[in-house]
Amino acid sequence: MTTTATERDRLTVLRAAWLYDGTSSTLTADPTVVLDGATIVAVDAGTGAPDGVHRLDGATVVDLAGATLLPGLIDTHVHLAFDASEDPVGNLARRDDAAALVAMAAAARRAARGGVTTVRDLGDRGYLSLALRAAASSDSSLPTIVAAGPPITTPGGHCHYLGGAATGVDGIRAAVRAHAEAGVDVIKIMASGGNLTPGSRPELAQFGPDDLRAAVEEAHRHSLPITAHAHGTQAVADAVAAGVDGLEHVTFMTAHGVDPPPDELVATIADRRIMLGITRGVAPVPGATMPPAIAARLPALIANARRLYESGAPITVGTDAGIGLLKPPDVLRWAVGQLTEIGATPAQALRAVTSHAAAVCRLGHRKGRLTPGYDADILAVDGNPLTDPAALHRIRAVYVRGHRVTDVGTPSLPHPATGSDPAIR
Repeated sequence: MTTTATERDRLTVLRAAWLYDGTSSTLTADPTVVLDGATIVAVDAGTGAPDGVHRLDGATVVDLAGATLLPGLIDTHVHLAFDASEDPVGNLARRDDAAALVAMAAAARRAARGGVTTVRDLGDRGYLSLALRAAASSDSSLPTIVAAGPPITTPGGHCHYLGGAATGVDGIRAAVRAHAEAGVDVIKIMASGGNLTPGSRPELAQFGPDDLRAAVEEAHRHSLPITAHAHGTQAVADAVAAGVDGLEHVTFMTAHGVDPPPDELVATIADRRIMLGITRGVAPVPGATMPPAIAARLPALIANARRLYESGAPITVGTDAGIGLLKPPDVLRWAVGQLTEIGATPAQALRAVTSHAAAVCRLGHRKGRLTPGYDADILAVDGNPLTDPAALHRIRAVYVRGHRVTDVGTPSLPHPATGSDPAIR
């Protein structure tokens, strides 16, 4: 193996006790992972370095003795524009775009410090997540960002204040085209109302079948995936019939409770391999409690998610990070253990937030696994996350695209609302 001095300077060799590769159900002992800048170039097991690496005197060797290496976590549903406060909507309204972007950067950096190295932002204001996505290309403190821009909704509908309202088939097609021209990675449409918008009712459908079909056709015409926010049964059914690629929440919520999912609809979702973003993830924030309406429904919501999971439908975890105190930017760490409540094994839960989540984000060719050729997004923790999900909170190191993040796992971080986090560089 030959290499130049410049290449030697870029090589980093990580040594640890164990490795989870993102796909298997067991750990590999005594791993060595070699990073060349932002890319993993070698992975080996055993006490020695991979072939040739021992000859590279310029390589930086990092000994993470006792730690377990795993792929950086991937959250498929976040809202960086919301600041995980008691009033995320009001706080966003009080910020101009410049201030909002600073707060979004702070949230993104907190996610990275908590081991979440890729996020899919499914609803911002004014396409700000695209600006943050661009900043991440030269700022290694920011996770990789997959951006949807403002969600497409009805006038006065759920999250209308983010600027994505559209009406009628022609208006919806035009909205999707505008998103595509802006450069989004995915289309998000609000098939039902939601809980974060006064006057909006999550159990009610917002768009008719023709509207949703137009959105799907236009998104696919631009080679973009489309995922639908859908709570009530009618909204879920209409979105499935329209041909969406993904569904977010999928709670089957009613005005006063939760309906069981219809068997035929569940079978269709599983057969068509529609990606389900199950909303899990609650962090233990002192003084914060779950909204009573959600707490009362929680057993039924978990039962419905279990029914979907047991059907064989593809499932990942979308935390909805940012929408309240219990949803900080790095809440995905808690979601992994909570996913076992719907029947997933710890290994299945880890796959859901690594390799499977990468595929949902259309990044499965370079993220979500620790293997040569993939991005060097790496989380190092103390303990075995396959037997103890709480190990994800014992963070030793985080690498985002090959760069080591500082202050990892710090519980008391500047709140985005304070504006004390540095502006985007």
